[in-house]
Amino acid sequence: MTATVGYDCVEVGTELPERLFPLRRADLIRYAGASGDFNPIHWNERVATDAGLPGVIAHGMLTMATAARLVTDWIGDPGAVEEFGVKFSSPVVVPDDDEGATVSVRGVVEKKLDGNRVVVNLTTRCGGEKVLMAARATVRLG
Repeated sequence: MTATVGYDCVEVGTELPERLFPLRRADLIRYAGASGDFNPIHWNERVATDAGLPGVIAHGMLTMATAARLVTDWIGDPGAVEEFGVKFSSPVVVPDDDEGATVSVRGVVEKKLDGNRVVVNLTTRCGGEKVLMAARATVRLG
């Protein structure tokens, strides 16, 4: 599969429109099963608050993967992401209700590199608070 976004069509400053991704407790359980990370802070309110957290929190890697979806959906080929890194700045608290938490992600092309590659900066928030810092993806374009 090749990336569907062409290098010649993308300029510095190109924006990836904001997407909203819901995370519910059931998503945390599914992620725990897929990842093998059954730490109770991701499903048990009492354990999470006893650990000093404001409530059950999403797995950091799930939050990171959610942010990456903005880029992979934009590019059309997950294999075109050559590098992806973040710093975790705030947990995503997932309430035990029908709505859960909503993670908002937006991006902007920061620079063009040799070899049909671009660097995309991502802004990831939940409840108005940044949950990831220095989130950047290097992407190979078609």
